[in-house]
Amino acid sequence: MAAERARRDGHPGYLLHTYPYRETSLVAEIYVREKGRVAVIARGARRPRSALRGVLMAFQPLMLTWSGKAELKTLHKAEWQGGYAPLRGLSLICGFYLNELLLKLLPREDPHEQLFEAYAAALAQLPAAQDHAAVLRRFERVLLQELGYGLVFDREVISGGPIVAEALYRYVPDRGPVAATKTGEQSGVELAGQTLMDMAADQYTDPRTVQQSKVLMRSLINHCLGNQTLHTRQLLRDLQQL
Repeated sequence: MAAERARRDGHPGYLLHTYPYRETSLVAEIYVREKGRVAVIARGARRPRSALRGVLMAFQPLMLTWSGKAELKTLHKAEWQGGYAPLRGLSLICGFYLNELLLKLLPREDPHEQLFEAYAAALAQLPAAQDHAAVLRRFERVLLQELGYGLVFDREVISGGPIVAEALYRYVPDRGPVAATKTGEQSGVELAGQTLMDMAADQYTDPRTVQQSKVLMRSLINHCLGNQTLHTRQLLRDLQQL
């Protein structure tokens, strides 16, 4: 009865990760709009005739039903909602990168509906993306903002003055852009004012902006990760793309 009272019916979400549990089941990390990241047991999902076996697919929109009050819930139903082309090649690695970010940075059962929408938008864009880097930068920006790391792109944080395209800045974690001429400021990532202006406008066409925004977001995400390692990032480095 207690589990039924905690039942959650028909929530839109995605599968982030699974691993085997006992002989026939899986533990799945799902990502749900109204509930955030949730850990569930998919009982019998590894059996050949399980209704869950062919439905629990990463990067595809699902309608999910589960119950339970403990940290590990019980998954009752997963229904594929269709609509997304499958991810392949570089797009697939980018998808795994998004999932790893959510698994390592997002606390369980901490809903962020804007982040959920950004994740769904990224998955929709990746299959046909000509510019994978831009898709990742947009998602990373929303992720950091939702986690409370407010990003400043429009002003120099010491003077409060507007960013100057031709000037150089150092972006300091937990602070923002500081003019590179400020005496003694050696921390952070150096980048051009134009890069900050492009990122504020969500524009990633200038090659310098593409490169500097990648370095900046990598630095800020590393700051959030602490000692954790992103395995998919190494795959992206090996491809020398992002």
